[in-house]
Amino acid sequence: MSRLPSKGFTLIEVMVALTIVALSLTAVTASMGQMIDAANTMRERTYASWIAQNRIAELRLAFATPDVGATNGEVVYANTEWAWRAVVSETGVEDLYRIDVSVSLAGSEDNIRTVTGFVGPPGAAGEANRAWTRAPGSNPQPNEGATS
Repeated sequence: MSRLPSKGFTLIEVMVALTIVALSLTAVTASMGQMIDAANTMRERTYASWIAQNRIAELRLAFATPDVGATNGEVVYANTEWAWRAVVSETGVEDLYRIDVSVSLAGSEDNIRTVTGFVGPPGAAGEANRAWTRAPGSNPQPNEGATS
């Protein structure tokens, strides 16, 4: 009795192939999860940046000298509740104020994005550049304006 050559896979070959496929699919799934997390993080950072820039624009459009100190608030943007905190500080330049706006998800202490802007009085129509000068009696910062 002669034996015909087999034309199939052995059980061990099939199990090895299934193990390789399972490991590959696990790696692909983990990679997809990381890409989704990265996309969500980028979306949150973009929205937080827009919210901070909007807050700075609101202060500029108020055409009023901002109060030095911190303010905060909440806003609904893109169907999500966000919290912002704006810190207005003097710059040492007359009528020029620095604004740092930090944005986080409402109820979270982790800042997603902080944007810095400057607010001064509006310029005259047609004015392209303004020559900012130090406020009288202000002290220059260390190494500022120093020449060697």
